[in-house]
Amino acid sequence: MSDLAKGPELGYTNSRYGNSFMLTGSELIAKVKELKDVSKSELVRECGYVKNGKLCFTAFYEAILAAKGLEIGAAAKPGRTLTYKTKVQFNGKLQIGEGYVKEMGFKPGDEFEIKVGRKSVTLQSITQDANHLADFLEEKDLSAVAV
Repeated sequence: MSDLAKGPELGYTNSRYGNSFMLTGSELIAKVKELKDVSKSELVRECGYVKNGKLCFTAFYEAILAAKGLEIGAAAKPGRTLTYKTKVQFNGKLQIGEGYVKEMGFKPGDEFEIKVGRKSVTLQSITQDANHLADFLEEKDLSAVAV
């Protein structure tokens, strides 16, 4: 057993012994260099990367990268990708998913004109067209002319 594993009586404290702290920055780098001969698990433990009795390797490696100046942004959940396809549901309705609505910038209450072609259906935004017209007229100071 290494001196570090003997506990707080030797002046070492970490989450293994009840104190919850995680070394960061130059302190973390110094500790890693100091403990170069111990196992990875012991290194993670001694640097304080333990939560609920489990070693937090990912947080440890991210802290090392941050200490070296490489910040890793939080990974966004990819979610489902838009397929740009839909099906007629059992009740005869067509549904457009939330992703498409967000992508187009539509808001609750927006109105659409439905144009039916030979083998297609097109939705033309009435609300956004009216808003764009109002913005245009306001920008040109022609709002008094608007119908």
